[in-house]
Amino acid sequence: MSPLTSRATGDRTWLVAVAASLWGFSSLLREPLARQLPALSVVLAEHVVLVLLVSPWLIPAVRALVRSSVRTKLAVLVIGAGSSALATTLFTAAFRLGDPITPQVLQKLQPVLALVLAAVLLGERVGPRFGLFAVPALVGSWLLAFPDPLAAQPRGLAAAGLAFGAAALWAAGTVLGRMVSAELSFLHVTTLRFSVGLVTLATFAAATGTPVSVPIELVPRLVLLAAIPGLLALTLYYHALRRTPASNATLAELAFPLTAALVGLTLLDGRLGTSQWVGLTLVLASVVLLALHENRSSRPAVRHPRQRVPQVAGTSGSPAGRSGSTR
Repeated sequence: MSPLTSRATGDRTWLVAVAASLWGFSSLLREPLARQLPALSVVLAEHVVLVLLVSPWLIPAVRALVRSSVRTKLAVLVIGAGSSALATTLFTAAFRLGDPITPQVLQKLQPVLALVLAAVLLGERVGPRFGLFAVPALVGSWLLAFPDPLAAQPRGLAAAGLAFGAAALWAAGTVLGRMVSAELSFLHVTTLRFSVGLVTLATFAAATGTPVSVPIELVPRLVLLAAIPGLLALTLYYHALRRTPASNATLAELAFPLTAALVGLTLLDGRLGTSQWVGLTLVLASVVLLALHENRSSRPAVRHPRQRVPQVAGTSGSPAGRSGSTR
C-alpha cells in the first residue's frame, strides 16, 4: 500500500457520523427526563453515571493532563465545562420550550463556527470542494428543521437561542478535541471531559440550589442515556477525531440531526413535510459523499496543515489526522 493510499483510507469521517447517529437517539431518553426534572438535574445525574463508568481511567487521565501543555489543559477545561456541562444543559433545557426534534436539528449551525475555529487553532485548509458538501448539508438541515422553512417558528426564540448556544459550544468542543488529541488519548479526553463537566455541574447546582435527587424509577433511563449516546458515542467520536480533520468532523456530525429526525418520525409519531424530506435527503447525501470523497480522493476537501498533496509520484506528506509533534 502506498503512503498516499494509507493516508486516504485513514480518514475516519464515517466513524464520526456513526457516533453522531447514536446521539440522535438521545431524544428517546432525554425528552421525557427534561419534562420531569430541571435540565441541570438531568445533566448532573447523567455526568455522575458517566464518571462512574470511566472511573478506572480517571487517575491515568489526570496524570496525562498534568504532563500536557498549558494549551491542552485550557482546552480540556473548555471541553468539560463548556462543551459537556453547559452545552448539554442548554440542549436539555431547549426540550422544555421546543419539540423533541427541533433542538437537535438546529445544531446545523455548528459547521459555521467550527470552520473558523479549525482555521484559527488548527491551521486546517478548507478547499473549494468542501463547499460542495457543506452548502447542501446546511440547506438540507434548515429544510429539515422547519415544516415551513420560510416562516421558521420554533416555540419562541428562547428555544432556538438555547439550541444555538449548545451548537456553538459543541462546535468549539469538536475543534478543541481535535487539538488535544496531539497529547492525550481519546479515552483520556473522554474521561476528562466527563469529570470536568461533573465538577462544573455540581458547582452550578450548589450555587443555584438546584435539587439533585432523581426518582428511582428514572434511574434506568438515565443509565441508558449516559452509557449509549453518552459514553459509547463519545468514545467512538474521540477515537475517530484523531484521524479526521475537525472541519470534516463537524459536517459529519450532521448525522445527529438526521438521526433525530428519523427517530422523531418513526418512534415519536412525528411527521415530515415535503420540504423536510428534501432536507433529509440532502443531509444524508452530503455526509455520505463527504466520507467517501475523503477516503478515496487524492485531493481531500479539508487538509491538515502538515498534509500536502504529492507533486511527484512516490512522495507524500504526513498522514491525514496524524497528530504531529506535541506542543
